Amino acid sequence: MKGKIQTVLGLIEPDKLGVTLTHEHLLHDLPLEVFRKPMPSSLPSELSASHSSVSMENLGWIRQYPYCFDSNNAFSDASVRSAILEEMKFFKLSGGNTIVDNGSVGLRAKDQAEFLRNLSAESNVNIVLGTGFYVSMSQTSSTLNMTQEQMAEKMREDILNGVDGTMVKCGVIGEVGVSWPLEPFEKRSIRASAIVQQETGCPVIIHPGRDRKSPEEIVRIFQETGGKVSRVVMSHLDRTLFTREDLVEFAALGTFCEFDLFGIEVSHYQHNTNVDMPSDAQRVDHIHSLIKEGYGDKIVVSHDIHTKHRLMKYGGHGFSHIIVNVLPKMLNRGLNTQDINKILISNPKSWLTFQ
Repeated sequence: MKGKIQTVLGLIEPDKLGVTLTHEHLLHDLPLEVFRKPMPSSLPSELSASHSSVSMENLGWIRQYPYCFDSNNAFSDASVRSAILEEMKFFKLSGGNTIVDNGSVGLRAKDQAEFLRNLSAESNVNIVLGTGFYVSMSQTSSTLNMTQEQMAEKMREDILNGVDGTMVKCGVIGEVGVSWPLEPFEKRSIRASAIVQQETGCPVIIHPGRDRKSPEEIVRIFQETGGKVSRVVMSHLDRTLFTREDLVEFAALGTFCEFDLFGIEVSHYQHNTNVDMPSDAQRVDHIHSLIKEGYGDKIVVSHDIHTKHRLMKYGGHGFSHIIVNVLPKMLNRGLNTQDINKILISNPKSWLTFQ
């Protein structure tokens, strides 16, 4: 695999990657209780968390409080699969070429590997599937009891032989899910990921806890185990680090810095109501700041779509939002074509190529 990129349809040359989104979900089966948030008392009583479907009548409420609606969070049913296929075709027409599906254990649907293989073949979009383990609260009791070596062995199997008896091999470790404070299971997961990265040359992508200290703590544990941080993407920095100073300080540690919540233009953040979710304009501004500080080679972007309301079929921005809507704003805000090509093509290629 050295010098290649592993997709669900097999190995490809890095130059075949093209425009790449590094953090998406084309299917997931995350337990609803992990997502679910209580309905605020201010919402009309008829908006039931368990019965309201996504419609024009409640789309405004769902955009504001997405995790209150179970039907919005279910992301593996037939309607989602149909919508994803149409989205991938549109993504390809818009100039997109590759999607990284962060399908680690705790997120992955039972038939995810086969679904993604068929999806890639039908849409002509490269898809890279993830392995590893999501946050502890998404895991079964048997998974939580796995040793570090057992976790590493599961990753090796997914990368070298294929997922759950299929011939579909994973091309990335992640998303590796971490809470705050870190759970013992999650520390074992980080260490196991570092070990398998050393053995296979596989890239890694990590979901930090919702605290500004989390990304640096993860890097410390990963490095102590011998992991190569230059081959790591740290996700969700746009909801974790909010000042230029914090972003520049973290970028100096050497990971790829990912801004992956493009398309979310609601300041209320249900998973951490003490902070304000930034807008796309603020994300672009932070990216521009990092470029001016010399970190243009270490930035990647995505949408992290994982709920129905963000799909075009349900009134959302869809997977082509960055290409169609954000790139013109980047050019308007002082980035140049070379900067954008690094973010969407060169940097993902550097990260995803096995070493």
